[in-house]
Amino acid sequence: MRRTGPTASDPTAEAAEQAGPAATPPASAPPSGPAAEPEPAAEPEPAPAPGPAPGSVPAPESAASARPGYEAADLERWAPEPDKRPGRTAFQRDRARVLHSAALRRLAGKTQVVSAAPAADLRPGAGTPAWDATPRTRLTHSLECAQVGRELGAALGCDPDLVEVACLAHDLGHPPFGHNGEQALNEVAEACGGFEGNAQSLRLLARLEPKRFVADPDTGEPVSVGLNLTRAALDAATKYPWPRGGHPTDPGSRKFGVYEDDLPVFAWFRQGAPEHRTCFEAQVMDWSDDVAYSVHDVEDGLHAGHLDPALLLAEPERREVFAVAAARYAPGAEPDELAEALDRLLDQEWWPHGYDGSSVAQARLKDATSQLIGRFCLAAEGATRAAYGTGRFTRYAAELVVPREARLECAVLKAVADRYVMQRADQEAVRADQRIIIAQLGEALIARAPVGLDPQFRALFDAADAAGDDAGRLRAVVDQIAALTDASARSLHARLTTPHPTRHP
Repeated sequence: MRRTGPTASDPTAEAAEQAGPAATPPASAPPSGPAAEPEPAAEPEPAPAPGPAPGSVPAPESAASARPGYEAADLERWAPEPDKRPGRTAFQRDRARVLHSAALRRLAGKTQVVSAAPAADLRPGAGTPAWDATPRTRLTHSLECAQVGRELGAALGCDPDLVEVACLAHDLGHPPFGHNGEQALNEVAEACGGFEGNAQSLRLLARLEPKRFVADPDTGEPVSVGLNLTRAALDAATKYPWPRGGHPTDPGSRKFGVYEDDLPVFAWFRQGAPEHRTCFEAQVMDWSDDVAYSVHDVEDGLHAGHLDPALLLAEPERREVFAVAAARYAPGAEPDELAEALDRLLDQEWWPHGYDGSSVAQARLKDATSQLIGRFCLAAEGATRAAYGTGRFTRYAAELVVPREARLECAVLKAVADRYVMQRADQEAVRADQRIIIAQLGEALIARAPVGLDPQFRALFDAADAAGDDAGRLRAVVDQIAALTDASARSLHARLTTPHPTRHP
């Protein structure tokens, strides 16, 4: 059911994939001091009763609901809610809702880059290192991204809880099998507007995750408004603030952040936002994501035995890494400047030039990851302070400035993981199998729906079916597939596609 509510004058409220025209910087100033320590997690909330209809006069949260730099409009929710507990900020409440969401828990079953070795491969003599059993998942990546973003954001004057919300939420919409599954599911969803993980994240936050329901103004039936986060939180979690085909400079780009039927809430939280810009907190989230996955994917590759650091000193391996970096992560970069970026890292005393899995080697590797994260965050903090001076940077008051040298170093690390982990000889067969699973799941569920759908998605399918909405029916199937973990996708695929033996009397 399409929801109604407050809308912006421009219903698409397009904005650029990267930060657009920068705010005018004041005089330079030195970097601020160390980042703030993380605060204790907020307690979970009981499920609330249905609230007032979206678009009604908002019930303001307490005066202490946000730090300086945020306005009352930033604290508004799509469906107004009263404050629950004095002293608790609106963004702490947002953070608690994401932390306790089922969507976040599901990320524990979705692979980041390195898959855990099957149990059989961990037996003595199997040839698989024993330390390959617990690689990162989408959940651990999101938690690490949140830690990086919280501290960087706090150092620059953002509300740390708000940045943490954005980081925790940024991967919620990822389907099974990561970006490979995303591409396959996009083909399944072509007739209903495609699939994009970032748009799915917004759909989860604002519609699918069961938390808050309101009465439909026309029918009186309960309608989900998802986690019902604040305007600022939804904006901070939006990395690509435009619909499909709305990229400001590349209409053919596959990246977008909102589906057509989620445009009402999108237009609401983008009210007043400058075109072609993401908010400052979203930029901090985006850089924290880049930092976390570039560093940790290399760490996991070393940990799993897929990467020999000595290869980064030799040809033709270096040229291959630079080719990947220029093609995928740093378009337009010259091989010489990519070589300089890699050599700057190799020259650091903490760089891991070898790895044997011992406790000492693990400690050295962990120190290297810490050094890299600090290097990239301090580079952004220092450059942003130099451009904009002292003070708090929130919402649209500034742009995050990341020096080109830091971006190139980050890009080289991404390319290293790409070349030695994702491009391993056995991985293309694995990815092909994953794409077949997603495609066949789509075919089977489309043919059987609503049979085979979880109750939540069955209800969406039935509502679309009653309205004669073909796109809505398909979107419910896509929502179901996107909610699966890697293991549950394989299990459901086996149940739906394996022929059952005929029983004879």
